[in-house]
Amino acid sequence: AVLITAPPGPEGCPALQQIVPALARSGAFPDWIGYLSTTGVYGDHQGGWVDETTPLTPSTQRGLQRVRAEAEWQSLDLPLHIFRIAGIYGPGRGPFEKVRDGTARRILKPGQVFSRIHVDDIANVLHAALVRPHPGIYNVCDDDPASPEDILGLAAELLGLPPPPIVPYEEADMTPLARSFYAENKRVRNDRIKTVLGVKLDYPTYREGLEAIFKGR
Repeated sequence: AVLITAPPGPEGCPALQQIVPALARSGAFPDWIGYLSTTGVYGDHQGGWVDETTPLTPSTQRGLQRVRAEAEWQSLDLPLHIFRIAGIYGPGRGPFEKVRDGTARRILKPGQVFSRIHVDDIANVLHAALVRPHPGIYNVCDDDPASPEDILGLAAELLGLPPPPIVPYEEADMTPLARSFYAENKRVRNDRIKTVLGVKLDYPTYREGLEAIFKGR
């Protein structure tokens, strides 16, 4: 099995450029290939739902590079599994530190939602695909797209602290990268990881995920 996690650049997928020639020279091809992509390939849908059949209309350069990399891998006759991963969170990669040190701000952009996935559930999906391979495309996200202010609000509640102050999106001081995430607004369906791969999420919503991180602290 080969799992590709490296992000693409302007020249395409670096793993493809290295791995495929090596496989061709060896004459041996893997039984399973997984490519970690992103739900950013769907672009902005103004809060609407997307699934694996939704046309790809990326609105960022990063998303466009992912679309090209997916196409490069799909052009080859390989047992390819593409995993389009939503926003990743988990231990050490969550809202608690910023809430605790007072730097968190709830950026308010009415109607804005994001889909997320706990890092453990990414591992669950990959393991399920290895155990019962079924080449294809899979959205990897939880069941409950939510607004960023809801996430920070729950983190503050668990810490027993006041919720972070609200800042309107238009007035927020953000890096260009952070602001680019707010340019896309969509809800991502995850039915295929359940019906095809048999996945049962450990953290079906951000509530279970944040509570587990907090208790594990």
